[in-house]
Amino acid sequence: MAKRRKIGGGGGDSGSKPAKSGFQRGNHSLNPDRPRDSKQTHLRDRATIKRLLMYKNCKPIRNRKGKIVKAAPFQDWLASGTVSRIAPNQKWFINSRTITQNALQNFQEELGKAMKDPYQVVMKQTKLPVTLLNEKAKHQKMHILEVEDFGSTFGPKSHRKRVNVKADDLTALVQSAETRADEYVSEKDEALKNDEFVAKDEEQEPIMKKGQSRRIWGELYKVIDSSDVVIEVLDARNPMGTRAKHVEKFLKKEKPHKHVILLLNKCDLVPVWVTQRWVTILSAEFPTLAFRASEKHPFGKDALINILRQFGKLHSDKKQISVGFIGYPNVGKSSVINALKSEKVCNVAPIAGETKVWQFITLMKRIFLIDCPGIVYPTGDSDTDIVLKGVVRVENIKEPEYHITEVLNRVRKEYLVKTYKVEDWDSPQEFLEKACRRAGKLLKGGTPDISTMAKMILNDFQCGRLPHFVKPPQLKADETESSSASPKEKSKASEAESIGDTSEVS
Repeated sequence: MAKRRKIGGGGGDSGSKPAKSGFQRGNHSLNPDRPRDSKQTHLRDRATIKRLLMYKNCKPIRNRKGKIVKAAPFQDWLASGTVSRIAPNQKWFINSRTITQNALQNFQEELGKAMKDPYQVVMKQTKLPVTLLNEKAKHQKMHILEVEDFGSTFGPKSHRKRVNVKADDLTALVQSAETRADEYVSEKDEALKNDEFVAKDEEQEPIMKKGQSRRIWGELYKVIDSSDVVIEVLDARNPMGTRAKHVEKFLKKEKPHKHVILLLNKCDLVPVWVTQRWVTILSAEFPTLAFRASEKHPFGKDALINILRQFGKLHSDKKQISVGFIGYPNVGKSSVINALKSEKVCNVAPIAGETKVWQFITLMKRIFLIDCPGIVYPTGDSDTDIVLKGVVRVENIKEPEYHITEVLNRVRKEYLVKTYKVEDWDSPQEFLEKACRRAGKLLKGGTPDISTMAKMILNDFQCGRLPHFVKPPQLKADETESSSASPKEKSKASEAESIGDTSEVS
């Protein structure tokens, strides 16, 4: 609308300036075609005016019924080949940073060292580009268009792939097959060099597959998902045999934000030097502690609680942290929890499979403990190894006397003589017969009850009444010390390191 002009009144002279004209479309600042002066360099150009109009007319035009008559700019359907654009936004560049190659390499080295060190914790991994550590070389794959053109590969004129058959017809194919059969030499075939009949292991009894059911594995993964700290309990007599390496590998790959601790339980059943050496060896991979599960006189309780408190401070953003206990059956997971609580809160027994489901126990205001059933990964162990690890309940074994041979090989003779009062024997069968007569395990007619005696020996082996342990590998420091030691010291060290030494078994 034009401004109203005052008519009449003051009667100005004819030489006065005319009144200011009204709104003129041609001189508007949003008119890209308005007249410009060479000195007017501050005026908006056509692109700026176009962008401003896009911001101004951002809503669609609707009729009375609410139906869109004219779509908003850049929201309508475009014809094929039409160039469209997106409104620029500053949020495109949020969390985008640039870094030089040297800085990236230094970051990868330093963070890699921290993540590989079991005694260092990387704080706030979610805000660090940890995925840069897992960069792998990108293999260049040949694109199909580099081999064939677009027309012969896609579209209605594409050529169908056919089987490359060297023969023209069926007769030629049969002749080539017969020729190759005549030229075949069986002696050159390496696949037939082995024996025709290969001996296979007998299928294991269902009882030997304890700890491998779907229910047990479901309980394990519930504990892993619910835990901030995972403690793997190992038997100090055989730490490597009771390690669940598949679970450790899974935690490193899929759950790197969870902390893993190795706990050497039953360290009172082995010499002190054995525990020290295993702690040194296992500490290279995960933080390792020695522990003795006892409600009244535990060992290693204060150190474990201090570590759990440190993890609680690391997770200060949470109200509480959960600590899950996993491991093989009969390694003492529930006994460790009872030792931490100094009271019986979990059912324990010197047999495998006492814990059936996971259970929560409150240790402190900010620390919760989760007990898990024992899990066993099928690693190809023999039935004897499974029985001696304590995975199977001895009373359910059908032929326990077949596992006594390995017990006699692992336990020193003086311990067997001291425990069962049997002086000498030539075979496991003779040992069992003499032990039966000594203990009074006889059937009707004075026949030795070999099965019952074998179960008693296996129970004594699992519970620790028969001292035994797996000798740890020798460290490099020990090798250098042994090379510089005198012959008398070497003989003393070899005697001390013999399996089941009475002077060092507590």
